[in-house]
Amino acid sequence: MTKMDRRVFTVRFVREGREAQVEEGTTLLAAEIAAGLVPDAPCGGQGKCGKCKVKLDGKEVYACRTKVERSCAVETPGSEEKGAKILKDGSFRSVPCEPGRLPGGAARPLLAAVDLGSTSVVAYLLDAATGETLGMESILNPQRQFGADVVMRSGYALEHGAESLSICIRQAIDELLGRLAAGAGQESGDIVRIVMVGNTCMHHLFLELPVDNLVHAPYTPSVTDAVTRKALECGIHVHPEANLSWLPNIGGFVGADTAACMLAAEFDKREKLTLLVDIGTNGEMVLGNRNGYTVCSTAAGSAFEGAKISCGMRGSRGAIDHVKIEDGKLKFHVIGECAPAGLCGSGLLDAAACLLELGVIDETGYMKEPYFFSENVSLTQKDIRELQLAKAAIAAGIRLLCRRRGVKPEEIRTLLLAGAFGNYLAPESACAIGLLPPVLKERIIPVGNAAGAGARLAVLSETEFARSREMAARADFLELACEADFMDVYVDEMSFAKEDFYGI
Repeated sequence: MTKMDRRVFTVRFVREGREAQVEEGTTLLAAEIAAGLVPDAPCGGQGKCGKCKVKLDGKEVYACRTKVERSCAVETPGSEEKGAKILKDGSFRSVPCEPGRLPGGAARPLLAAVDLGSTSVVAYLLDAATGETLGMESILNPQRQFGADVVMRSGYALEHGAESLSICIRQAIDELLGRLAAGAGQESGDIVRIVMVGNTCMHHLFLELPVDNLVHAPYTPSVTDAVTRKALECGIHVHPEANLSWLPNIGGFVGADTAACMLAAEFDKREKLTLLVDIGTNGEMVLGNRNGYTVCSTAAGSAFEGAKISCGMRGSRGAIDHVKIEDGKLKFHVIGECAPAGLCGSGLLDAAACLLELGVIDETGYMKEPYFFSENVSLTQKDIRELQLAKAAIAAGIRLLCRRRGVKPEEIRTLLLAGAFGNYLAPESACAIGLLPPVLKERIIPVGNAAGAGARLAVLSETEFARSREMAARADFLELACEADFMDVYVDEMSFAKEDFYGI
């Protein structure tokens, strides 16, 4: 049958009250996207994660594997959006409100800062006259329907084009800023300047820049310096003369979000040796002080966000978020104080640390059988292997950063944990499994959404924006993939044996 001969069917999505006209042979996942839904597809529709399940004729099927052969009605599980715990705030220092010359015409001009993360998007609205934060809004990144991490999304862009990825995130941010303005009793047209941050992949996809260089060695961004465009050119409907600026990228997948974190943490003024770690699907790290600092990124993957875990989920209602040992047995807490529906990242970390202590998991990561928290929620051998891969990526990055700076982990005086996962994890669990150096357990300071804090500083002050550019230019970039022994170090750090942690 040729493409011209293919029949067209109607797929109706019951819960959402939407439908799509699609050709015969189209997957249900593609039909969801065509209907304007934002399905969860962490593996990019490869049939590996099991997160895109829907009900067709009362039977549970994978949306990415099931093709449309007739008109049908589909029941989706609904979105985690409403119950998701998205970290909005971060350590935010005060600076004079000096945004520079702004377009006229707004009775009460507004500023906006946006932290575009791989998993979530956080936007802030500020008063351009006083610098006061008027509101914060967040959503899950709609690009997750094309894959959980930057590698999958870059691959999708190369194969299918980046237009869908660019359009969906621009529309989402446009709506987010509209809600913020309305919440402050104003209009989107009153927003006269926007500053954005995000990793290099998010940066390139938003600006519709080619991602080819990010996929192939030596993983060089198309643009590293700060970029400024008219917001309207990017599909953001604010003041017609408003500029939209991105902070600079640094190298590889170390992007404007890391520049923002360094700005918020004032690495150019720090006297003591400091390590900043933002643990996510794309883990970024900075090590140094005012005399110099090295940055790197590591592909930790999406295990910490539940994407590759059999009963994994984001930090929302029903997620086991903390686990502890009481009287030789595991006790756990569930977000929303309800029956457990799955494990989020912090719960996964605690569970592994506790099971390791109880001997259910050995130092190699082996477990004889799955551990059940409830009838429907368990932790499997495959889950532990995914955790080992993720924790080894972070540990290897820290270890090689230390080598580059010529220091030992114990010489680090402060460990700043940025991002949602870093904010909610238990430091003792992170150190127990070797995710973070055990010697630094008492020196860990959660700083919340440091990237968002840096974006706010940059939109409030021309001086701070310029400062971020100077810090990014000074940063020593370490491309881990180009280190000859990276894989050896990475494999070493998969172990749960304390004597193997960080090359001890």
